[in-house]
Amino acid sequence: MKRIKKLWAAVICIVLAAATIPAQPVRAAEGLLVSVQAADEGTLSYNYSETKKLSLKVANLGGVNAKNIQIVPRISENIDAWPFEIANKDYTQTIDTLAAGETVNVEFEFTAREKVKTQYYKLAFDYTYVSADDGGVQGDGEYGLYVKTVAKPKKDDGGQGGLNDNNNQGGNTGDGGQGIPLDTGGGVANSEPMMTSGGGAGGGSEGNGSVPRVIVTGFTTDPAEVKAGSNFKLTIHLKNTSKKTAVSNMLFDLSSPTEGADENTSAPAFLPASGSSSIYLDGIKADGTKDISIELNAKSDLVQKPYSVQLSMKYEDSQATQFESASAVSIPVKQDARFEFGEFQISPESVSVGSEANIMCELYNLGRVKLYNVKAKFEGNGIKTAETFVGNVESGATANIDGMVTAESPTAGAEKMKMTLSYEDEGGKVSTIEKEFQLEITEGMEDGVNMTDMPIDEAEKGFPIVPVVIVIVVIAGIVAGVIIYKKKKKRKLEEEEEGLVDEFDRLTEDEPREP
Repeated sequence: MKRIKKLWAAVICIVLAAATIPAQPVRAAEGLLVSVQAADEGTLSYNYSETKKLSLKVANLGGVNAKNIQIVPRISENIDAWPFEIANKDYTQTIDTLAAGETVNVEFEFTAREKVKTQYYKLAFDYTYVSADDGGVQGDGEYGLYVKTVAKPKKDDGGQGGLNDNNNQGGNTGDGGQGIPLDTGGGVANSEPMMTSGGGAGGGSEGNGSVPRVIVTGFTTDPAEVKAGSNFKLTIHLKNTSKKTAVSNMLFDLSSPTEGADENTSAPAFLPASGSSSIYLDGIKADGTKDISIELNAKSDLVQKPYSVQLSMKYEDSQATQFESASAVSIPVKQDARFEFGEFQISPESVSVGSEANIMCELYNLGRVKLYNVKAKFEGNGIKTAETFVGNVESGATANIDGMVTAESPTAGAEKMKMTLSYEDEGGKVSTIEKEFQLEITEGMEDGVNMTDMPIDEAEKGFPIVPVVIVIVVIAGIVAGVIIYKKKKKRKLEEEEEGLVDEFDRLTEDEPREP
């Protein structure tokens, strides 16, 4: 009886202990986990009416394959909640399958509304997915990120704020105060500053509503032409447009777009050659100017076009009111032309004076730029200068160079000559390169040997007796040979027939006769 009581007491203790263990949430599927994050570092900025692509990185962090992954942004008609135009009926992005451990990017193209304010927005994305291995078990999640929008400048700004403060390498663009697209050419763009703390009831510096604006008035690069794969020094010219208020404790941070189709090799277009991308400046006095500089490296595989560098600013006025602002500079990047020649094919390799030689070779465009108006000129001692037009050669394409040269004077054996190739870049700048080839030119036939110039003897102007006699003798010989051959062949056949008859008679004589 005592043992039974002890057993029941133990069971009751186990039940009470189990009741104290907190309940564990049930996962959608063990080993199924999909994550969504921003593909680019830093905050993406949209100017009013500007169209840009927003990229999200979708990763399968679980141990099973996922399918039918759908990412949908939470869109609203309210501009205070959704800063973009609603141009499509459905913004859903779908990934059919995503293997365990695999990562892919999806892109959304958004256009900022014309009447957006200069502020930060939080965008929310919902996503769902299904297991491809566990009978269709589902999972879901949500992800949020911040973007910044820049308002359209006011008409009465007087050129002191917003995107109408544009300069190209320090010069005015003359675009009528409408701003410049940062991906179409070298230039700068500025946004309206935003107060982040302090300022009191006046909402501005020293409570009088005055906002100290720091803008980019221009920039220079050293060297002036930035080439992919090289380092350059970027110097940005700054101006404090306020006539009364100085700014101080200034922090600048530079960022550039990520370039590269392959995730393993994608990287920002420009990276600091050494150190950080942040720059500190003590301050700028009222109506003063200052320069900041940084050493950058341009990615080696950049396509030849302008690339934007975003410059975020944080600074304070004399009352410790904090402001944030943003500008951008557009830096054109050049790619060096790279090409190779195939082996020369010269036919014939030796020509006589007055004759022509055909010179051919292949041109391989190995660079990332198109070659325009390609021409080849052949010149050297003993030949008449000749030129042939090849045309435009796309990046990665092959073109055939085919020219004819005329020999004018003999050379002492095979002599070196050259082909000069000229081409233009997108701006019409002409470049040239030379390649050598060898050609031998011999003397032409002398006048006394040239059959066209030899005097014709009057006796030879008559009937050509000798050639006719030779032809008759040859024909007679051939006929005689044919007749002799046929006679020998006929005699041989007769002898073979006689032999066969004798053999037949012998066989018939030897056969036994019937009684």
